[in-house]
Amino acid sequence: MLRYLIGRLLTTIPTLLLVSLSVFVLIRLVPGDPIALMLGDAADEATVRDIREAYGLEEPIYIQFGLWLLKAVSGDLGQSISNNAAVMPLILDRFQVSAAIVLIAVVVAAAISVPLGMVAAWRQNRLTDVLIIAGATLLLSLPSFWLGLLLLLLFGLKLGWVPVIGYVSFAEDWAAALAYIALPTLTLILIEIGVLTRMARASTVEVLRLEYITHARAKGVSEGAVLLRHALPNAFAPTWTLIGLVLGNLLGGIAVVETVFTLPGLGRLLVDAIFARDYPVIQGCMLFTAVIYVVVNLIVDLCYPLFDPRVMSE
Repeated sequence: MLRYLIGRLLTTIPTLLLVSLSVFVLIRLVPGDPIALMLGDAADEATVRDIREAYGLEEPIYIQFGLWLLKAVSGDLGQSISNNAAVMPLILDRFQVSAAIVLIAVVVAAAISVPLGMVAAWRQNRLTDVLIIAGATLLLSLPSFWLGLLLLLLFGLKLGWVPVIGYVSFAEDWAAALAYIALPTLTLILIEIGVLTRMARASTVEVLRLEYITHARAKGVSEGAVLLRHALPNAFAPTWTLIGLVLGNLLGGIAVVETVFTLPGLGRLLVDAIFARDYPVIQGCMLFTAVIYVVVNLIVDLCYPLFDPRVMSE
């Protein structure tokens, strides 16, 4: 077990280095000078040069990368060009908004999707299976922005059950915060139910065809016990992998949903920074997103032995 854990942890180091190098180089390939954009056309060359030196932009690119990487490791992602705020606190503040919505949405979606997928697999090619898969496919095909607008129109404007726009943090008023994130969370839940249900069904169908399932049924084990005790542990591993990918992807930014519901999350911070050519914030958001993605998938990998002991033996 310890060897498996150390091996998985070591594989994340080159991944993070490659990601940080890619983020740094890609940002430098974007045309335009952020300092000139920040100061405007009225700035003289001496002022532009002084500020470029202050931000370290006059150094060779490999030195810039080394300095940036050393600071990033210590948690210093620099200062925002547009508002002169420290980037890391800015990202963490916005990440709290996105994380609250994403974590609730993924947990609820997984709790609904896995039983639905298993029931669909158990009733394969019957009416129940057809209805579940049709519903999952419909949810999967809906654009998130359109579904969000539809929910806003129904629950916000027509019924008046929840606020239409705005955001209140949990520290200020937790009840109001739940009301503000209800619709964006529901939007993500409905979208992710489609993906996870189809995966849960596909993996359960494969497991139900194995000989040990037939053997359990031949011994007179009830169908409920076959599904929960024998099929679920093996069928859940692929779905768990997909949950990790979905969680990492959504934690990296739900810009479309945040824009529809005017939420101050990480996705909107990144979009605003791109429009402002705020390089430190763009770099910081991209690096933070990549680290979150790698860490989430590392946790998923480390949990595999809990579902399948064969992973450790390999």
